[in-house]
Parts: sequence; C-alpha cells; structure tokens
Amino acid sequence: MAKTIRLTAAQAMIKWLSVQMTEDGERFIEGMWAIFGHGNVAGIGEALHGAGEAFPTWRGQNEQTMAHAAIAYAKTHKRKRAQAVTSSIGPGSTNLVTAAALAHVNRLPLLMVCGDIFANRRPDPVLQQIEDFDDGTVSANDAFRPLVRYFDRITRPEHLLTCLPRALSVMTDPVNCGPVCLAFCQDVQAEAFEYPESFFTKKTWRIRRPLPDPRELADIVSMIRSAKQPVIVSGGGVIYSEAEAELASFAETHNIPFVETQAGKGANDWKHPLNFGSPGVTGSQCANQLCEQADLVIGIGTRFQDFTTGSWALFKNGGRRLVSINLHGYDAGKHGAMPCVGDAKATLAALSKELSGYRGPMFDTQSRLDWLDKVAQVTSAPSTDSVALPTDVQVIGAVQRVAQDNSVVMCAAGTMPGALQVLWQAAQGGYHMEYGYSCMGYEVAGAMGIKLARPDKEVICFVGDGSYMMANSELATAVMRRVPFTIVLTDNRGYGCINRLQIECGGAEFNNMYKDTNIEVQPEIDFVAHAAAMGAYAEKARSITELEAKVVAARGRNIPTVIVIDTDATPGTGVGGHWWDVAVPQTGGPDRLEQAREKYNRSAAFQRTFD
Repeated sequence: MAKTIRLTAAQAMIKWLSVQMTEDGERFIEGMWAIFGHGNVAGIGEALHGAGEAFPTWRGQNEQTMAHAAIAYAKTHKRKRAQAVTSSIGPGSTNLVTAAALAHVNRLPLLMVCGDIFANRRPDPVLQQIEDFDDGTVSANDAFRPLVRYFDRITRPEHLLTCLPRALSVMTDPVNCGPVCLAFCQDVQAEAFEYPESFFTKKTWRIRRPLPDPRELADIVSMIRSAKQPVIVSGGGVIYSEAEAELASFAETHNIPFVETQAGKGANDWKHPLNFGSPGVTGSQCANQLCEQADLVIGIGTRFQDFTTGSWALFKNGGRRLVSINLHGYDAGKHGAMPCVGDAKATLAALSKELSGYRGPMFDTQSRLDWLDKVAQVTSAPSTDSVALPTDVQVIGAVQRVAQDNSVVMCAAGTMPGALQVLWQAAQGGYHMEYGYSCMGYEVAGAMGIKLARPDKEVICFVGDGSYMMANSELATAVMRRVPFTIVLTDNRGYGCINRLQIECGGAEFNNMYKDTNIEVQPEIDFVAHAAAMGAYAEKARSITELEAKVVAARGRNIPTVIVIDTDATPGTGVGGHWWDVAVPQTGGPDRLEQAREKYNRSAAFQRTFD
C-alpha cells in the first residue's frame, strides 16, 4: 500500500510548491507574497508559517503591487522562475485583477492563490462574499476567468493532486505561459487529507523549445530570398527564448537590419550596427524609415501591438508581406502573416542553415548614424543659465550620461515609456518596460521585483507624479527588506502625456493637469517628504546637473533612493514617432477638432490590417 502523509490542504499545497524545481536546481516558485485576511490567515497563513525558509513568505502593502513585484521578478528571470501571491476573499482578491490582466497580456507566469467562499456553505453569506442571485457557485474570484491562463476552484482537499500540476504546467509552458488563479475555499484550506507521499517528490520543470514545421520554414526561406528590402522586428519572445545572440548573428550573417519592440528592446546592445532602434508610434526615425520601405517584415517573438505597427499604418510598401515567427499559433497567424510556429532560438538556427550563403540587399546605414546624432542633440543638458524647467527628454539624457553597463532602466506608463523607447540607448539586458498593459502603478513595485531578481544590477525607475500617486506603498516594503534601487520621479503636476494626446486629438485641455481640473486649490505635493516618511533616502534635484550627481551618489546606499525633479509637461520628444489610431469625434466641436479629424483621416488611409 502506498505511503501517505496527513496534511491540511494548505500545508500540502505549500509543501508541494517548495519542491517544484527549475533545471538550475532552484525553486520555480521562489516564495509567496502575502497579506492575510479571514479567507487565508488560518489555513494558508498557518501553512506558510510552518514552511519557514523552505518556502519563504514576504509581506507587502497591497495585493496588486505585490503581484507587480512578482511579475517583474518573473520577467527579469525570462520566465524561468516565478513568485506567488495569496489574498483573502473579496477585496483582497479583486485587488489582484489588474495584475492578472497585466501578466496575461505580457505572457508572464504568476501564481495567485485567492481565498474563497466556504465549500460547505454552512455560514453563507460570509464577510466579503459576493452573492450571485442566479448562480450559487459564483464568487468574486470568477472575475479572474478571462484574465488568467488557468483557473481552478479548490472545493476538495484532493483537488490539489490535479490542479497544482496543471497550474505549473501552464506557467512553465512557453506557448501558453501566463497567470494562474487558484480559488481556494477557506474551509477546505484547513481540511486534512491523506496525501500520497510520492506527490511531494522533487520535480524538475523543463522549458520546452518547440521546433518549427519544415514546410513553414521553407516558405519563409523562399520569401526572404526574394525580398528586396527585408527588416526584422525583434520582440520579447527573443529575450524569453534567450535568442539574443542568435538574432544578432542571423542579422549579421544575412545582412538584414532589425528593430526592437518595447518588450524586445535591450535584447541586443544599442551599439550593434544593425540595430536601428524601435519601430512605430514611439519609434526612431531610422527604424520607421526601414519599416515604411520594407517589402518583407519578419516578426520574431512579437504580437505586433499597435504601437509597434503604427496602428498598422507604418508598413507602407504596397508589396509588403508579413512573416511571424512565434510560439503560439494565435500570434503567428495575425494579420494574414505567413506563420512559423516555433521557438525563436531554434527557428533562427534552422532558418540560418537553410539560408546558407544568402546576403540581403544593401540598405541605408547613414540614417542610423544621423538618428544617433539627433538623439545626442535633443538629450543634451540645457545651458547652465537656463531658468526653464527641464523636459523629460533632458531628464533621460542626464540619466543616460551616468548609466553603466549594469544599469537597467524601467517604467510602465505616462510620458516616459514612449520617450525611453525612442531615445534610451540600452545596453544588452538593460531595459525593462511593462507596456503590454501600460499599467500605471507598476513602476515602484516592479523596480523592487527586478532588483530582487538581479541584485547585481543597478535598477533605475522612471516614474511620473501621476503613476507614483497611484501606487507607491511598496517603497516601504523595499526599505524594510533593504532592496536598493533609484527612482527618478518627474513632477509635471498632472498627467502630462495624456494631456498632450488630448490636445493632438483636437480636445481642450481638461481634467489632466491639476490646473485644468475643477478644483479651487492647486495641490503642492512634497514628494521628497512623502518618500522619506516611508524610510527611503529622498531628495530634490534642482537641475539636470544635480540629477546626474544624485543618480551616481545613490549607488552606495542599501535602501531605495527617490530623486524628485520638476519638469515641463508641454514638450514631447520632438523626434521620431508615428501616427497612433486614437479615434477623433466625427462631428461637433470647434475648428481644432475638425482639423484633428482631417489629420486622422489622412493617416488612417494608410492602415492595412490584412493582406
């Protein structure tokens, strides 16, 4: 008879998670972020306490931002490791919904173990329980169903025997990788069961490398050989596949220039002579020129988000054809692309072998050098006698001048993501942007997650005053855990980025900047005092020169540093860029709205979503 171990369901879950390993001999789920409530404190809380360092617990300040830290950790580890988050029933769980969407869009592993209603229903309705008048099986956790790759409700202790392996198989699957929600009924957490001893045997999870179909490969080889102006669009899948060197080698061997998406930026150093920067809405002038002229666009590990494609108005060549090399058939077949379903690293190797001897046509290399000169000009420091507030572009220039090879810059929403994509010159592995969901409030927690994953890196977080106000509480967690990183907080007194978009779309300045809201007293928020109150080292930079010095000085500290600098919200980057499809009202409004609509119609005429 098989040996068993009597454990509560919560104890069994934690014990099982503690022995799920990577090929490098590390736990795949490193540990669990936890805020306890009545839906998880007695069951999961007791189990976590009993596990101790075998499966560590970390306390955060908000369920959403704890999950953001976990997501950044997984992204930094290229999906090879992950973290879990537990919440109570009700608002603790729904606080995680935004983070679930973020992980889903970005194809990143996140385990959410959410307290749920009583399976036995004896005390119904319990505190914080959502009651569906027509469906007695529904709880607040059903909100996760469209936002996760795998959802399960644990209503019996033995359900763990099937749901836990399914959860990890999703999180370690390069094709279907994404968030998992286990809705764990709170009474079941405490129920005991005789679990098979073999269930807790140490298991190694391997990340597969699916090989491309030879027929799809042959089609793409033929398309590349006949192309006159091919260009590669390098996405986040290149990084997750660890195919950075293979992509560079492929481009060099076959003389094909490449551009990098937000998720793919930093796969290769900005100095690589075939790296033309970023395409699309926040793209470089030289990259967009290549894409506009390209007759063959080769996407590798990209989902062709609208910023990358200029809302599908970027690729203007009338004979343009599209290739999509991707792990998931859903992404590979988008917009009539010739699909090639397979791992980026394996597919590039196979493609290069089949293209032996092929060299792409000559193309304009001077445009890249001209672009780099332009970036240097716009990011240069203002004159020392200037009394104007610095721009976001000048802030980027200041940090760029003192950045090191081990620096990682990160951001998520507002002005800086676009400005950084078009202007930041990233060393290999030196760029981390959450722009799949562009979630305000990801920045502070995300910076902590990056530093936890790579303590050897200098992490520099760009965040605007708007995003900082949305979610800053994990700064206190980073102080408590002595996780040092640097926050450059640009204060433009509102939502400067969306204000510029509002104006561009013909709208009046309304409700974005504090000055344009229906309030009597303009807020004067002391961000230095606020950050210092949470224990961070906080100071104000009065100039670009001061900012450079303060970024350098932050490197010697063992707690987060927050550097606040006032900026001018009006200017954009002034260089690069492309049209973005944001619908303009078709009727009504003053002349400025009519002019914006005419401009919109001219740009929309170039949209090609299917060939």
